[in-house]
Amino acid sequence: MRLLKWLSVLATLGMLFVLLGGALVTKTDSGMGCGSSWPLCHGEWIPSDIDLALIIELSHRLVSGGVGLLVLALSSMAWVKVGHIREVKFLSFLAFFFLLAQGLIGAAAVKWGQSDFVLAIHFGISLVSFAAVLLLMLIIFEIDRKFDAQSLLIRKPFRLHIYALTTYTLIVVYTGALVRHTYSSMACLDWPMCTNASPFDFSSYGTAQWIQMGHRAAAAGVLIWTVYLMVKALKDYKTSPIMRKGLILAASLMAAQVLVGAFVIMTYVHLGLALLHALIISLYVGLLSYFLLLSSRSAKYERYVK
Repeated sequence: MRLLKWLSVLATLGMLFVLLGGALVTKTDSGMGCGSSWPLCHGEWIPSDIDLALIIELSHRLVSGGVGLLVLALSSMAWVKVGHIREVKFLSFLAFFFLLAQGLIGAAAVKWGQSDFVLAIHFGISLVSFAAVLLLMLIIFEIDRKFDAQSLLIRKPFRLHIYALTTYTLIVVYTGALVRHTYSSMACLDWPMCTNASPFDFSSYGTAQWIQMGHRAAAAGVLIWTVYLMVKALKDYKTSPIMRKGLILAASLMAAQVLVGAFVIMTYVHLGLALLHALIISLYVGLLSYFLLLSSRSAKYERYVK
């Protein structure tokens, strides 16, 4: 069991590196750093002509491949060792399937090219895999058992909010990835509006401006929704530390995400801030996924007691 715990920690950390590596590849425009070769780099196992784009792209491929093996080992071992726990088999399949899917999309983009709208799916698919690996780790460490359905019953209206917010957040993540892939990060040089001097001059918007402002508006929706759920949790779940502290943390992460997003614009897409932006949303989605797990258990418990 100790090996399984270590494996789950390494796989979770590895998935974070995969997410950040993918964001780094996009931000530095290194997607074709190895040319149109895959899995080789410029048709070579050991590239002879090395530049920064090649190093970034090849490093991302190697990390993704190594983490893929970790996730496969984790999924297989979890299936055998703790497969009797309700969610383990589903999460094991989800973790590896979506990691494999993002790898295949990346390979297809290198070999044959893909539209920006297809490439934008890449980050969201990786996020789903990360969330599944994170939940597996929490189950393996038995953290989830401290908050089982009998000690924490999340009522149906609140559960529906969590389901809907998670779905909406993944859509917002897609719009953020679309901003990167369509090179719309600096389409609007001001914040919070595209042009603060004439904030409602929508007639001057091109496609890039609409993508950028659409993402900002959608992200504001996530923040408002999360703050609303935090207030409800503080009011309706006063005896539940996980609900109160968890939603406070979620609201704090989203507030930080919006602020970092603003600083990304103000600093003309500073690479460190752009990567921090990707990290925060990954942690936020991971936290939401934990509330999904708790909500699922509450729903099952409600059906059982009826």
